[in-house]
Amino acid sequence: MTTLTVETDDHTAVHDVTDRVREALPDDADGTCTVFCEHTTAGLVVNEAERRLLGDIESFVEGIVPDEGWAHDEIDDNAGSHLRALLLGAHVTVPVADGEPDMGTWQSIVLVECDGPRTRTVRVLVE
Repeated sequence: MTTLTVETDDHTAVHDVTDRVREALPDDADGTCTVFCEHTTAGLVVNEAERRLLGDIESFVEGIVPDEGWAHDEIDDNAGSHLRALLLGAHVTVPVADGEPDMGTWQSIVLVECDGPRTRTVRVLVE
């Protein structure tokens, strides 16, 4: 297992981590790779990492859940971030062949920050 650290730079931010996952894979790896985000206010998705689409993803995530009106906000004012991450999911699993993620041409592994800026920990496990 490999641990990656991702520094996010805004409250809502999208970071393509595909190359970092690729570097974490053993050269002879075949099987599946699970990429897991150890946080409850960030998520992982597989999607295209085109710059404008990443901006669209940020806008979509910000708009999908209202920021206010949640009971958890009485504790630390970030319930909306938890709920956004809940919809995204904490992990993705992709096939691996010959040490490379075996994904579609336009697919990338993307970390979506919902409560930044923060330092995020992502684990990469090949089975």
